[in-house]
Amino acid sequence: MAFSDLLEEVGGFGRYQWLHVTLISLPGLMMASQNLLNNFVSGIPAHHCSLPIDSFVFQVDEKQLLRAFIPPDPSGNRLDRCTRFVKPQWHLLTTNSSANISELQTEGCVDGWTFDQSEFISTTVSEWGLVCSLRPLKQMIQSIYMGGVLTGAIIYGSLSDRFGRRLVLIWSYLQIGVLGCSSVLSSSFSVYCIFRFLNGMAVSGVILNGFSLKVEWIPTKTRTVVGTLTSFFFTFGQMILAGLAYWLKDWRMLQLSVSAPHFLFFAYSWWYSESARWLVVNRRSEDALKSLHRVARINGKPEVINKLTVEVLHSHMRKEIESSRSSFSAIDLMRTRGMRRISICLVAVWFSTSFAYYGLAMDLQKFGVSIYLMQVIFGAVDIPAKLLALGMLSYLGRRVSQVSCLFLSAVIIFANIFVPPDMQTLRTTLACLGKAFTSASFTTVYLYTGELYPTVIRQTGMGFVSTMARVGSMAAPAVLILDEVWPALPSIVYGGAAVLASGFACFLPETLNVPLPDTVEDLADWEKLPAEALPLKEMKDTEEIGLNAL
Repeated sequence: MAFSDLLEEVGGFGRYQWLHVTLISLPGLMMASQNLLNNFVSGIPAHHCSLPIDSFVFQVDEKQLLRAFIPPDPSGNRLDRCTRFVKPQWHLLTTNSSANISELQTEGCVDGWTFDQSEFISTTVSEWGLVCSLRPLKQMIQSIYMGGVLTGAIIYGSLSDRFGRRLVLIWSYLQIGVLGCSSVLSSSFSVYCIFRFLNGMAVSGVILNGFSLKVEWIPTKTRTVVGTLTSFFFTFGQMILAGLAYWLKDWRMLQLSVSAPHFLFFAYSWWYSESARWLVVNRRSEDALKSLHRVARINGKPEVINKLTVEVLHSHMRKEIESSRSSFSAIDLMRTRGMRRISICLVAVWFSTSFAYYGLAMDLQKFGVSIYLMQVIFGAVDIPAKLLALGMLSYLGRRVSQVSCLFLSAVIIFANIFVPPDMQTLRTTLACLGKAFTSASFTTVYLYTGELYPTVIRQTGMGFVSTMARVGSMAAPAVLILDEVWPALPSIVYGGAAVLASGFACFLPETLNVPLPDTVEDLADWEKLPAEALPLKEMKDTEEIGLNAL
């Protein structure tokens, strides 16, 4: 008998599980805001060089004043953002565009910049002048944040094994609340980056431990449904972020609004019960028994309490106790030929999927459409994308689905390069399709990875390859800077990575309707099984992983 059978005895998916899942899933609304916050906090308002102080003595209107002091950009459609004339060119007010502006002497924005406040009242870009030569610093904020997410995955993953999922999760809520709210007091770019890095660490703590604590109290047969429903909290969170950003339009207020709710999460998180699995594995069986008695009472099963003893608990969890005595490291992921092939291919898929996803999601201003509307659309498109992925996984298989999602996302990214900037509707549509297929790729690879790695090393494998995804999300914002070399270059890099990953995915074995291996030694025989093998005996234990993508 397994622990899932014990959960059925104390009420299955009862009142406790409803409350437990709902309370742990609610912070997911804010996780999307944290990951995509830089789109709005560091939005780039329309701007131009500030005029000399003595320029306002001239009796001309503002439009004429700007024409005399600010040259047009290379397209000729707007004012240049990074230069101004050394001396006012009054003759431009009376002559036609035939005047050779390129020969006129210009200088940098020595008096700073003037920012338009119609789209954003205040951003980190306008406050600290992160434009022109300092423009790469805007993308650096996101890379530093993702670096924190990567660091947090390593540190908080280890801490949760030592101190438990519950305590680390509670601390992570508090850390986001305190540091997120404190970041509004940042007096410099460097200080703000430090806060964002520490915030990213805590976000990893919430995502990793929230997921573990949630699924470890849910019976196996209901995990797929629960996973489907709770995965949409992140999706709706993207749309909530757009609404908050549109309403506030001030980076400090927006930062405060997505951080303060974590104090509420911290306050009610003390109600959570620690994972009984973790307690038993760490020789705290009495505490695990108390948690199960509590669940039984809340679920209206008081008659079960007297039947539940430490001996009964150990008999149900013999497999978990035995597995805990064996330890595996990332080195074991490369020990055999089959494991090396799977690990190398999955590293490419995880890196490229995250790389392309955040490359699209973090560059909403380039489409010429309201950034707030784009955020809503990009969030909404995840709903059909996840449903599409689940359908493809069931009917086409894992490998075909993974290859198709990556390759189609690359094709769409490449196609958008050739669409003229004035065709905004087509550009936006293609961008949404690209985002949809990268989102579907995320859903697919979460499930696929859980099925490819043997049971004894599955968590180690998931941790290793998801770390590569964090590296991809760190690199994605930095690539956006390449548009200064050639506007299409970032898209070529993102699309190229997706094509390369789709090639690697072709070498992964199919897992649809194939029994999963329990040990590393089983892998060699498992790979020889045909796709029409026996029904997937552990499918229900891993399927929910894919539904919590992103």
